[in-house]
Amino acid sequence: MGPDANQIVSKVYKAKNDSRAADELIAEYMPFIRSETAKFLNRPPNSSDDELSIAMFAFYESIKNYSRLRGSFLKFASLQIKNRLIDNFRKEKRSKGLISLDQPDEDEKNELIDTISDEHDEYAESELREATQQEIAELSAQMTDFGVSMTDVADNSPRQRRTLEICNKAVRYARNNPEILADFLRTKKVPISRLAEGADVERKSLERHRRYLVAVLLICTNGYEIMRGHIMQVLKGGEE
Repeated sequence: MGPDANQIVSKVYKAKNDSRAADELIAEYMPFIRSETAKFLNRPPNSSDDELSIAMFAFYESIKNYSRLRGSFLKFASLQIKNRLIDNFRKEKRSKGLISLDQPDEDEKNELIDTISDEHDEYAESELREATQQEIAELSAQMTDFGVSMTDVADNSPRQRRTLEICNKAVRYARNNPEILADFLRTKKVPISRLAEGADVERKSLERHRRYLVAVLLICTNGYEIMRGHIMQVLKGGEE
């Protein structure tokens, strides 16, 4: 992390508990907030756009929720802004032009809102795909610093549910002990011994899937919101 990045992080941590510092940080990064809003609108925002206010609030939320373990603050804030704007777009699309949805239909057995099927939100899905592709590209680039490629991860992923659960226990233990994640990012090495002992799992199984653990630990520490949501489902016992 370079000097400029360290300076931003210091300002963010100060702004977490200082409303004046938060206001100053938002003012300083208004060009960034406007730029992220423009990407979503496909045009420069103006002061009357609700999206600009939503983006400013998302930036403030990013200040409150940011941790050094999430990696670059601006990448984290960018994703938070995009997610907030997508959520707002979906809400507006559901309500736009739908008048008297609560009035009964002609036979008065059902409310109109119950007869309307959800539309396929192609725009939002396109945004989600783009955001996911961006996360994958960033993750792939970061993994090269750890000597691991996407192909390595695919070849090294657990194939048996028992082995997957062993790896998941190790990841859950790491998430509950942030100092382990911090050491992982600093040394660029998976702390196999500490994970095996702390999670009470077989060291050999972790050794065999070291490259897979690199990817999952990075996803859990560096602001990859979309992929982390999927990973968390797996860690909580979701489908393999």
